[in-house]
Amino acid sequence: MTPKTLVQQWVDAFNQGDAEAIADFYHPDAVNHQVANAPVVGKAAIKAMFAREFAAAKMVCIVENIFADGDWAMLEWQDPLGLRGCGFFKVENGLITLQRGYWDKLSFLKAHGLALPDTP
Repeated sequence: MTPKTLVQQWVDAFNQGDAEAIADFYHPDAVNHQVANAPVVGKAAIKAMFAREFAAAKMVCIVENIFADGDWAMLEWQDPLGLRGCGFFKVENGLITLQRGYWDKLSFLKAHGLALPDTP
């Protein structure tokens, strides 16, 4: 499967809110680093992260663009609440080994009515 096709299928699983299905796209030692948060290491930890996030908020990924270059796919997205972001996926042997996402965490928390982080 090409990186672009894998990311398209990843989006489908994401939009279903299915942590089990989405975890199947990751290598056992994968790293998911949403830059607004600390990196999450390992397929099991990534699955647990998605399970927590899907339980906390209804998230929808509307694809604006998916580009691919070699082992990388780049996803530009928006959601129905007006949030926008992008993600970079390194795919090796049909599995995501590294994912990095860029989005505004404060806007996300406010849009979903979630608690804002404490500030020092």
